[in-house]
Amino acid sequence: MEKSQKNATYPTTSNRLVTLAALIVVAAGIKAAEQLVVPFVLSIFIATIAATPVFWLNRFRIPVAAAIAIVVVAMVFVLLGVGALVTEAVNDFSLLRPQYEVKLRDFSSELFKTLEPLNISAEQMNSLFDPAYALQLAGTTLQGVGTVLSNSFLILLTVIFILAEASSFPRKLHNVLDSPSSSIPHFSRFAESINRYIAIKTTVSVATGVLVSIMLWAIGIDFAILWGVLAFMLNYIPSIGSLIAAIPALLLTLIQLGPTATLGVAGGYALINIIMGNVIEPKYMGKGLGLSTLVVFLSLVFWGWMLGPVGMLLSVPLTISAKVAMEASTSNIWIAHLLGPAESSAIDKNQESEETNV
Repeated sequence: MEKSQKNATYPTTSNRLVTLAALIVVAAGIKAAEQLVVPFVLSIFIATIAATPVFWLNRFRIPVAAAIAIVVVAMVFVLLGVGALVTEAVNDFSLLRPQYEVKLRDFSSELFKTLEPLNISAEQMNSLFDPAYALQLAGTTLQGVGTVLSNSFLILLTVIFILAEASSFPRKLHNVLDSPSSSIPHFSRFAESINRYIAIKTTVSVATGVLVSIMLWAIGIDFAILWGVLAFMLNYIPSIGSLIAAIPALLLTLIQLGPTATLGVAGGYALINIIMGNVIEPKYMGKGLGLSTLVVFLSLVFWGWMLGPVGMLLSVPLTISAKVAMEASTSNIWIAHLLGPAESSAIDKNQESEETNV
C-alpha cells in the first residue's frame, strides 16, 4: 500500500523523461517567439505590481475601472519621468563609454605590470580578464531594457486588459476546472505567493536604487541615477544581482577618484545591501519561497538566454512561478524539490512520508 502511494506521489523514470521532454518543447517554443513573449511577460510583471494598489482602491468602494485608470495614469507619469532621465543618461553614457574603457584598460595594464616578476605578462592578464567588459555589459543591458520599453504602448494596453480581467479570473477558473474545490486553493496560493514576493521585492529594490543613487551623487560619480536604476533592476536577482550592479559603478569610481574612494563606495554598497537584503527584506518576506543558490544562478543564465536582458531581470520571479506551479501538481512536485534548497526538500519529503504512513 505504501509503495503504491509513493509511486503516485513520485512518478516513474519514464514519466519524468516525458515531463522533461515536454518542458524542452515548451522552452523551444518560447525561444522561437521571444519577440512576442518578452513584452507579454513584462506586462504580466507590471500588472502584478499594479494589481495591489488597484485592489486597495477597490476596498474603498472605488469602481474597478476608476481604480485601474488612477493606477495606470500614475504609472505613466512615473515611467515617463524616470524613463526620460534614464534614456538621457544611457545615451550620454554610451557616448563616453569608449573613453572610460580606454582609461580602465590603461589602469589595468599598469596594475598587471606589477605581476611581470611572476612571469605573468600584462597582455596575458588583459586577455583573460578585461575589466572594461563590465561597462560594456551594463550599457548593453540598459539599452536592451530600453528597446523593450520602446513598445510601451503595447505593454500598457496589455497591462490594462490584464488588470480588467483580474477580478473575474477566479470565477472563470471555477467554471473550467474539473475539481475547483481542490485546484483553486493552489491557484490562490500561487497568486498570493507571487504577489507578495514581487510587492516586497519591488519596494526593497526601489529603496536600494534610491540609496545607491544618493550615495554616488554625494561623492560625485558620473551617471549616479543610471547606476541606481541598475541596482534597482538587478536587485531582483538575489545574492549575485547586487554584486553585478556594483561592478560598473566601482570601476567608474576607480577611474574618477582612485582606489581609496573605490573602497569607500564598495563599503557603502555592502552596507546598503546588508541592511536592505539581510535585515529589512527578511523581516517582511519571512521564510521566503525557497530557491537554491545554484538554481538562482542557473535561472539567470537560462532566462537571459531565453528572453535577453528582461529575462535576466525577471529570472527569479519566473523561476519561483514555475516552482509554485510544480508544487501544485503531485506528478511534478519532484521538479519543485530540485529547484528548492536541500533543507526545504528534506523537510517536505519527511512530511510526505509521515502523511503516507498515516
